[in-house]
Amino acid sequence: MTEKVLASWKDGPARRAILDFVRATTTPGTAFVEVADRIATFDNDGTLWVEQPLPPQFDFVFRRWAKEAEAEPQLADRQPYKALLERDQAFFEGLARQEPQVVSTLVEAFAHSWAGTTPEEFDTQVREWMRTVKQPKLDVPYVELVYRPMLELFDLLRANGFRVFVCSGGGRDFMRVFAEETWGIPKENVIGSAAAYSYADGKLVRSRELLGDLDLGSGKPEHIFAHTGRLPVFAGGNADVDIEMLRSARFALLVNHDDEQREFTYTKGAEASLAQAAELGWTVVSMKSDWTTVF
Repeated sequence: MTEKVLASWKDGPARRAILDFVRATTTPGTAFVEVADRIATFDNDGTLWVEQPLPPQFDFVFRRWAKEAEAEPQLADRQPYKALLERDQAFFEGLARQEPQVVSTLVEAFAHSWAGTTPEEFDTQVREWMRTVKQPKLDVPYVELVYRPMLELFDLLRANGFRVFVCSGGGRDFMRVFAEETWGIPKENVIGSAAAYSYADGKLVRSRELLGDLDLGSGKPEHIFAHTGRLPVFAGGNADVDIEMLRSARFALLVNHDDEQREFTYTKGAEASLAQAAELGWTVVSMKSDWTTVF
């Protein structure tokens, strides 16, 4: 007996909309999409795994910055170390709003922390974090908090000739460490904000420069096109920084966090995307009502 498609999805409007779209785009007819053009892109934080009380990569980065501030006390008066030590959440929320000063400050701090490191050195740090750090509310490692229904959606899309990409404002190299074992996605199918690298004396090292702009807002379709030569047919997100990517696709899926018991309830940072969904007819997924299982 074959396993049920989208087994963790309740048989409601969201599941039916997905199945109808996949069927229409893979069956000869007016909605048919050639295999080469079947590109599906998904945000990561809040779309594929938990992002509360803060995106997991922030947990990883903040631990590094706290150690740096302890080793270099003069950093305590500089941003973003000052905001971290003072628990100034409003400062870091400026990243989601793409405030130029906050963005440039954070990019500079990332460069300070990892410029000159090799990919192997960075991977080792991420794997140590994956092994030792747990999400504070759910008390399990972050990589165990990937949404099962979204992995089932990946399986459905791949089974129908779609190439699946993760496109996140988070660090490309951070996500690549666990992409293959956690999502079943090749490293080369991960698109994200990234540092430039230089190769010299037989060694590849991270530079202090950002490779293009941050992969947020309009940066998402820009990065997707630069990476694939196409815009997505199917896109999934959960926040205002995903709007441009969702608008660029024929089918837009928006995850709504409304399940306090199994995950979290919040709309902060998603107000505009929920309004766009209502206006443009995007498929909104209720975590509480549409998913029988979350993790």
